[in-house]
Amino acid sequence: MLALLGAVCFSTKAIFVKLAYRDTGIDSVTLLALRMIFSLPFFAGSAFVSSAKSSNVPFTRSQWLWIAFVGCLGYYISSLLDFIGLQFVTAGLERLILFVYPTLVCIMSAVWFKAKINTIQWIALVITYAGLTTAFLSEADLWSDQNENLVYGAVCVFICAITYASYIVGSGKLIPIVGASKFNSYAMSFACIAVLAHYFVSGSVQQLMNLSPMAYTYSILMAILGTVIPSYLVTGGMKRIGADNTAIIGSIGPVSTLLMAYWFLGESFSTGQLFGTALILVGVTLIGRQKS
Repeated sequence: MLALLGAVCFSTKAIFVKLAYRDTGIDSVTLLALRMIFSLPFFAGSAFVSSAKSSNVPFTRSQWLWIAFVGCLGYYISSLLDFIGLQFVTAGLERLILFVYPTLVCIMSAVWFKAKINTIQWIALVITYAGLTTAFLSEADLWSDQNENLVYGAVCVFICAITYASYIVGSGKLIPIVGASKFNSYAMSFACIAVLAHYFVSGSVQQLMNLSPMAYTYSILMAILGTVIPSYLVTGGMKRIGADNTAIIGSIGPVSTLLMAYWFLGESFSTGQLFGTALILVGVTLIGRQKS
């Protein structure tokens, strides 16, 4: 349930990004910087509380480096690529491409850590990605031939899926050692700092003060509902059922994004997309039964 709720909350991110692009004309780097500005106080505060506990075990130098690296990979590099891609693809298509990552997680875990992919996981993967493929092909029929930046946006989102899968695998190995909440707080804090450093080098601090109220509203909602809350839900779920199962359950994301994109953005969906989402739900149900 933690992983499922986290995936649904994370799905709101794409909706808020598309709304911000549509209603405010903000650029991707500035929007990402605002997301992290409003998120950082929560993560930094949680990190301070975790470290102040009497039971706290300080990180080793190696753990500091790995947490910083994994955090920046998952929520700086991945987020930047995702925000750039969302300028050129629909929210529904973005989520479909991004959720290639559960397959990548299983492959990376098997190759790097010799993790075994069991029969139920194979079945769930096949069903889930049959659904994703069906929905993807149906979405492809809706593409406009005049959108010459579509391929560029799709490639950015796909690379985002690769980097995010690497984050999931790395965090799955670090969380059992350092703790879910503490890991998430420090990893996200490092990512926030990296994003802000990028912005201050490439952008203008004064620009942040001259944005429309709507830009700040979307950024705050994206920070709280689409970043802070789901990040703790997902890491809590990962602690209990592992990285592979968390990734597969996260495949519910395209379903929730598709529905929210229809309601809030007016994006259309076809019978093929609905059939694909049904297959995804079957795959998620199989994982839930395996856990029971």
